[in-house]
Amino acid sequence: MKLIIQIPCYNEAETLEIALKDLPKEIKGIDTVEYLIINDGSKDNTVEVARKWGVHYIVNFKRNKGLAKGFMAGLDACLRNGADIIVNTDADNQYYGKDIEKLVKPIIQGNADIVIGERPIDDTEHFSLMKKKLQRFGSWVVRKASKTDIPDAPSGFRAYSREAAMRLNVVNEYTYTLETIVQAGRDKIAMISVPIRTNPELRSSRLFNSMFGYVKKSMLTIIRAFMMYKPLRFFSLIGLIPVLFGIGIGIRYLFFFVIGSGDGHVQSLILASLLILVGVQTIVVGLQADIIAANRKILEDIQYHVRKLDYDKDKDNADKT
Repeated sequence: MKLIIQIPCYNEAETLEIALKDLPKEIKGIDTVEYLIINDGSKDNTVEVARKWGVHYIVNFKRNKGLAKGFMAGLDACLRNGADIIVNTDADNQYYGKDIEKLVKPIIQGNADIVIGERPIDDTEHFSLMKKKLQRFGSWVVRKASKTDIPDAPSGFRAYSREAAMRLNVVNEYTYTLETIVQAGRDKIAMISVPIRTNPELRSSRLFNSMFGYVKKSMLTIIRAFMMYKPLRFFSLIGLIPVLFGIGIGIRYLFFFVIGSGDGHVQSLILASLLILVGVQTIVVGLQADIIAANRKILEDIQYHVRKLDYDKDKDNADKT
């Protein structure tokens, strides 16, 4: 069984070697441990540091494409090079390398296909109180959208089985962490969480420039994923709001009509009709989106089988070499 540990990198020359040295060389139940970096358009000597250290594979982007695209490119490279399990970690050494054994153990035992590391958020000193609260709130929203029980949705310290990795798709350009949980929850992929440790902060996060930017991008990602993977529920919830308001205003009009003063409240009848019409149209949009989502599911199944044929062929070639 082969494990490939992938690390997305963007100008990480100062911290990459520290992170690499912290990674395990051997894990019980794993025959081969290899390392891969995704160079996301770095301007420093990140690639040289990786090559000098002895990284097995390097995926190069000529310009920065963002964490989401880098993550998917890393999965593609890992699968093509015969990975049975893929672990994603950070180049800033945020995560404790020895805990990778905790991540892969449930996959080796056949109990899960995705394992997400749960950070001790409340005990992390370099997290502000506001960030801790937002992390908790964001994870709660993702749990509701995905119908899962993952306590730390933004955690990037994860392990994927080969089967799960072939089924993943990320369409947003911000981050893979939230969308993949919603997708995995929708597809009923076996997913669990395990407690992990973290290291002291070596540098500030580059994923967002401000707390407001983090909240805005995270919420847009969650809403978009919810809209894509559960469209009928999403649009029905939105459509019910004007429908209920319209019904309420309509009942009010009927009350005045019954007592004989309906002529002075015709505008309420018009408003109620418009609100109900808008709500029903929104629900109809949800029905149409649900049909599109069903077609997307068929396309994803086709994509999975094409990937399986393609990646398994590359895996056989990698095993032979």
